[in-house]
Amino acid sequence: MSKYILPVSAFGTVLGCAVLLKNHVTGGRCTSKAVIPGKTVVITGANTGIGKETARELAKRGGRIIMGCRDMEKCEAAAKEIRGNTLNPHVYAHHLDLASTKSIREFAEKIKQEEQRVDVLINNAGIMRCPAWKTEDGFDMQFGVNHLGHFLLTNLLLDKLKESAPSRVINLASLAHIIGEMDFEDLHWEKKKFNTKQAYCQSKLANVLFTRELAKRLQGTGVTVNAVHPGVVATQLGRYTNLHQSKFSSSVLGPFFSLLVKSPELGAQASVYLTVSEEMEGVTGHYYDVMTEKEPAPQALDEEVARKLWEVSSKLVGLDEDGQTGVSEAPAEGQNKAAQTEPAQKHGHSPGATVSAVRL
Repeated sequence: MSKYILPVSAFGTVLGCAVLLKNHVTGGRCTSKAVIPGKTVVITGANTGIGKETARELAKRGGRIIMGCRDMEKCEAAAKEIRGNTLNPHVYAHHLDLASTKSIREFAEKIKQEEQRVDVLINNAGIMRCPAWKTEDGFDMQFGVNHLGHFLLTNLLLDKLKESAPSRVINLASLAHIIGEMDFEDLHWEKKKFNTKQAYCQSKLANVLFTRELAKRLQGTGVTVNAVHPGVVATQLGRYTNLHQSKFSSSVLGPFFSLLVKSPELGAQASVYLTVSEEMEGVTGHYYDVMTEKEPAPQALDEEVARKLWEVSSKLVGLDEDGQTGVSEAPAEGQNKAAQTEPAQKHGHSPGATVSAVRL
């Protein structure tokens, strides 16, 4: 019997360390018991992954949930599932394609006309490491969906958010922002060779810069805005990374990888925390790693770059510098032509929904 003691002890030690490591990586659950009856929450990309679980948890807490997704069939199914699961009838599916400024404007107009208030906007949708696709308006797909789409949507809903104050904006960012660089001379990869990793990191850096600049502009309005890295989550966001495509990675690395990632339900806890936590009242302009405030990368703290990004983004999506709709709602001159590259929709991609996956 004694010969089994050492192997069993070793196995138990490894397993225990793995559990402790996974608990550390997940960041735990939101411990706030706050409920949000009467509050309206708009969530982009809510038909799957982190977005769907965020919608489910906030519906449990009594919120009126507006799910904005490109794939309406999946969105309607998710909304129906959440209504049945939570017994909350106020969960709604609306069409939103973040790869189309036209769709974003239509969605925002619908919200402004049909909703009395918007208490929380969760900019959750995203796309990661896709090929060199372009949005309907000709933007680089990752920069267009991850940053410009949410930039436009947020600005269009700001009046509603201000009217509903105290209200909150939550931008899902990524740890990947730490190696991101803003290339204002070639945001859409027209001059240099396309690098899908750097394109993603640039878009995630833009999320943090946008958060900080928006927080400055919203001082005194009662609207707060914060960015969050939700952690390493097992979803579909990494579908274009070819992760675990080889036998070696799937059979050897797979088991270890599964110990380090968390479920979409746990991945949603950071968004839930920033939405409902009483201690987040009045907190704005910060970056969170799951539920812990962290200082972002140095380049994300550059106020001049943040201001320039705001100005450039406003021109690209047809807003004036104050975030108001300009004379022309067409994209600014000089942006890419969508016809040059097949749009992602033709490849079966759903940019307006959270193509959730390992968020890195």
